[in-house]
Parts: sequence; structure tokens; C-alpha cells
Amino acid sequence: MEKNVLVLIPLKEEQKRILEEKAPSANFTYAKSQTVDAGQVQNANIIIGNPPVHMLKASKKLKWLQLNSAGVGEYAEEGVLPEGAVLTNATGAYGPAISEYMLGVLLELFKKLHIYRDNQAEANWSYEGKVKAIFDSTALIVGAGDIGGEFAKRLKGLGAYTIGVKRTEGHKPDYLDELYLMDKLEALLPRADIVALSLPETPLTKGIINESTLKLMKKDAVLINVGRGSAVDTEALCDALEKGQLLGAALDVTEPEPLPKEHRLWKIKNAVITPHVSGGYSLEETRRRIAGIAAGNLEAFIRGTKLINVVDCSKGY
Repeated sequence: MEKNVLVLIPLKEEQKRILEEKAPSANFTYAKSQTVDAGQVQNANIIIGNPPVHMLKASKKLKWLQLNSAGVGEYAEEGVLPEGAVLTNATGAYGPAISEYMLGVLLELFKKLHIYRDNQAEANWSYEGKVKAIFDSTALIVGAGDIGGEFAKRLKGLGAYTIGVKRTEGHKPDYLDELYLMDKLEALLPRADIVALSLPETPLTKGIINESTLKLMKKDAVLINVGRGSAVDTEALCDALEKGQLLGAALDVTEPEPLPKEHRLWKIKNAVITPHVSGGYSLEETRRRIAGIAAGNLEAFIRGTKLINVVDCSKGY
């Protein structure tokens, strides 16, 4: 069998060497997702990284696509991959980076650091009132996989009561005090001081935080979204923040994305917005983990053994 491997992840030389050792008879091509040639995509039997989706529809030789992202989005849609091609993601790579980001923005909002930062820009030495603590708070982790689980561990260590929400039945880990399925979300929202979303985009997750669910939340609760922007109705969130229905919101993902310059969300004082940077390669550990997942799966694919992180395209995760 022909083995043309196209790598679209910015790997270090040592990581490339490890990858190539897993498939010594393969032909490796390294390129960037932003500038990869359509011919390179269509000639590949294996792609490691996230190619432009539109190029995949003509990739008849493709047998396996290893994404460098945890979310799969359009890659799981019908007709994108050739029949029989396997899709795997990078679940397990992003937990440390994104969970620490979540902890950072939570403390920023709980301790009013965003307000004091604004005051600093104006040389304004003013007391901004009482703050909240993670200790003795209740956190609702919506999407209790790798990222949500790592966040729950950190909150548990700081004294929070943690409630997880998952899409499928599973064992309750020690870092969660309670664990439920998605159908219990509305009943759980009124209990939470912290609502953290780390969900993929699927028909079931779109708009789960909307006008009606926002009204169920505590007025001093914080919403954090690091999954996909489509999980939150942006206009309803803006209304809730402007009306004082929430203490604040931290969003690393938005709908739409990028967030237009003229959008009112930019100017809402208790909104913390970052441009989808909590993951990526800003933390070197993330790149190392992605490379490890790719190398392990490449070895398994060549040997014909079981791959990890196989995506069920009918579910979108």
C-alpha cells in the first residue's frame, strides 16, 4: 500500500524524527495548513493536521485524517472524507493549557481584576467592592471530558463543589462531586456560581445557553466558554450582561468568530474576550501532546491496530 503522509502540524525536528520512525517506509511531506497545495492534500494517504476542508472532497486516496484539534467541526460532515476514511482528533492534548486559562479568567472576574485593570489605565485608585471566592463555590462543568475534567480538578483543589455534565453515561471521577447527563442542565444551572462550557459543536449543543437558560443562572454567576461559540446565543448573553443578570462572562470562542469590531460585546465591561487562543501552541506542552498522539496513532495505523480518539462522524465527536 502507498503511504504518503502529509504533516500540517508545526513540529520540531525531534518530533518529526519520532513520527518518521513510526512509518519508516512512508513518504513524508511537511507543509502549513494555510498554504498547503491542493495536490499535496489529494495525493496523501494519511494527513496529520487540519487541512482546508474544501480540499478533502477530492482526496480519494485518503485513508486516515489525524486532526490537531479536539473539535472536529466540518471534518465530520457527510461527504467531506472519502468513504472508509478514519477520522481521529487530538483529545487529551489541550487539558492543561485551556483549564489554566479558564482558571485565570475565572479569578479575573471573581476578583474584579478586569475592573482594576481598567482603573489602572485611568490612574484611578478606587475600591470596587466585594469579590467572590472559588472556595465553597459550586461549579457546573458542562462537557466533562479532558478539558472540563482538568478544570474540575483545579477547582476541586481550591475548594469548589464540582458538578459535571456529559453527553454519555460514564464513571464519576473523584474530582467531580456529582455527574449527570445533558438533560439535567436546566435543573442544575440555578445551583452554579460557575458555569463552564467545553463542548464540541453538534446539533445538540448549539444554543444551549440562550435567553431562557441564562435566566435560570444566579445573578452573581460567571459563564466561561472555551468550546465552540455556537453553544451560546451571543445576543442573549449581551442582554443578560447589560441587565446585570450575571456577574460576568469569559469567552475564548464567540458566535460569530472572529467577533466583528463593531459588535457590542467588545464594550460590555463584565465580558472578558480572547481571540480563540486558550489552546493552540502558545503552551509548548500542547504541541508535545499533539505530537505524541499523532505518533502513537501513526504506529497503530501502520500496524493495523486500534487507534485512539476515533471520531464517530454521525455524532460529531
